[in-house]
Amino acid sequence: MSITQESAAQITVSATIEKPWGHERIFASGEHGYVGKMLAIDAGEALSLQYHEHKDETIMVASGAIVIDVGPSVDALIQRTMGPGETIHIPARTLHRIAAVSASLLVEASTAAHGWQTDVIRVEDRYGRAGTSVAG
Repeated sequence: MSITQESAAQITVSATIEKPWGHERIFASGEHGYVGKMLAIDAGEALSLQYHEHKDETIMVASGAIVIDVGPSVDALIQRTMGPGETIHIPARTLHRIAAVSASLLVEASTAAHGWQTDVIRVEDRYGRAGTSVAG
């Protein structure tokens, strides 16, 4: 099958968004009802301890090794090491933090409820970004 002018298929280039822990590339930005991201986390770096009010996400480790803390509250976090091919589903309002043991590449698929770009509440952040903020 080939793509024709009448096709609704689109080819785009996703921008790299620099983060203090590495970078992300958003390859699906919600216009089709879902969000797709690739997260590149530098060895020894970590995302904030955070949760989302509405966003539901599934994350797969494509390469590297991560430690994820996940649970209903700070006092009830479970820590797990994950490697390539392993996947975790994180429902909305679930506290979580990802730290890279080695340079890691993650693939994230999540819901795209209105305001998904700012649906992050940071509980702890080593980069000084605590509190409600933009995604990252």
